Amino acid sequence: MTHDLSRRTVLQGAGLGALALFASASTPLAAQAQTTAQAQASLRSVFHMTPPSGWLCDPQRPVFTNGAYQLYYLHSGQNNGPGGWDHATTTDGVAFTHHGTVMPLQPDFPVWSGSAVVDTANTAGFGAGAVIALATQPTDGVRKYQEQYLYWSTDGGFTFTMLPDPVIVNTDGRAAQTTAEIENAEWFRDPKVHWDAARNEWVCVIGRARYAAFYTSPDLTNWQLQHNFDFPNHDLGGIECPDLFQMRAGDGSWHWVLGASMDAYSIGLPMTYAYWTGTWDGTRFTADDLTPQWLDWGWDWYAAVTWPKAESPDDRRLAIAWMNNWKYAARDVPTDASDGYNGQNSVVRELRLEAQSGGRYSLLSSPVDALAGYATSTVSLPGQTVTGSAVLPWSGRAYEIELDLTWDTATNVGLSVGRSADGSRHTNIGKAGAELYVDRAPSDLAGFSLQPYTRAAAPIDAAARSVHLRVFVDTQSVEVFVNAGHTVVSQQVHFAEGDTGISLYTDGGPLTASAITIREFGTAI
Repeated sequence: MTHDLSRRTVLQGAGLGALALFASASTPLAAQAQTTAQAQASLRSVFHMTPPSGWLCDPQRPVFTNGAYQLYYLHSGQNNGPGGWDHATTTDGVAFTHHGTVMPLQPDFPVWSGSAVVDTANTAGFGAGAVIALATQPTDGVRKYQEQYLYWSTDGGFTFTMLPDPVIVNTDGRAAQTTAEIENAEWFRDPKVHWDAARNEWVCVIGRARYAAFYTSPDLTNWQLQHNFDFPNHDLGGIECPDLFQMRAGDGSWHWVLGASMDAYSIGLPMTYAYWTGTWDGTRFTADDLTPQWLDWGWDWYAAVTWPKAESPDDRRLAIAWMNNWKYAARDVPTDASDGYNGQNSVVRELRLEAQSGGRYSLLSSPVDALAGYATSTVSLPGQTVTGSAVLPWSGRAYEIELDLTWDTATNVGLSVGRSADGSRHTNIGKAGAELYVDRAPSDLAGFSLQPYTRAAAPIDAAARSVHLRVFVDTQSVEVFVNAGHTVVSQQVHFAEGDTGISLYTDGGPLTASAITIREFGTAI
């Protein structure tokens, strides 16, 4: 598959395809909601972060100031439209307080993705503890080649001032002359900055069409290009929203991690967050293995960011991602009409780095512990053995179900969520052969079809005869954490009003479900 720039919105550095979408002047979300019957029931997510109104896109890596995480995200008043950074705070990664726009859209000058850091040592000269953000913006309003601009804040990240000129110039873009050169050169976006304590300098990674470019700086304003990180399999697509950090594994060893959102759909791999563990020597990132690992295997965990957990910054990181996909992100969704917004972020995860068999290190995921504290009720159901299918005696729209599934001769086993009363609508979460899958096709909704991007599958041991699942269902999404969290599958799902049931199913033999616990989130967070 050709990784063309038209997948990107105007918000993020669009090519001609997305610019044409914007030129068609889509209706503002608030106006869409006002022209829809107001009696329609709310579909707003209960325990996921959503914007108060409008279009939510890429989250930006948070910083910790004033006793809270300062999270920024791309926001616009219209679907797939131009905008800037909006701001929200959270102390626990679950409940968010919105503070509005901090980096607004200027005429022909939207703010795209980047990252923020706390300049504790005052390397940039804006004061000790200043929040410094680098963000991609289109310098030229006609050609829109992408360059990196610096913003600074002296109040903990609530207000920002911009330097007028870019601090990392797109020399390829400025030299480009032909249309083809411009299209290849304009992909220069989403800077992510990390402090290299061993060398007392900042290191920045920027996404390019076929590689990641690394820069270093003593002061966040003067940057030196170092080596690029290339990967031989170009079917992985280009690098977007790259991520770079150093982390201590469970065995005490230290590792650098390079991650990026990539489109590997053409070779049957995810369109989510790929990552490599490796080393950084001050000029070059060297991967332990050029074959990437994936932090999510669903359709909807893109533009992810990670950041150090305040209580244990060396060996725990938190992560959040945009629950959408550029293959269909420009479409309307049910919440446009019901609630006047489009887009949500995933639940915040806690990441740990652990050694695996064969010497590889992998990131394992689990939902932040604080989420369980927001459950309004907890129900334990008796275990049961099922042949065929069985409906569980519980229903709801926002909940976690945790359970163990075991079997012997069965060839396909699983759990259905969002089940309609007649069983015709549902989303299946199951294990068949060497795949752990989430199939939302039976939940497809007329007018909002996600075909053909419906079934997502992750590898699992074909010989496995048991699996532990934690499944989070929230009005318009499903997130599945498997076993110890090595595998996660995240999907947006357009559940209809009556899609509230849960059932078990099996083919080819009996299935036993045990330790069934349901935690309901009955009130909006």
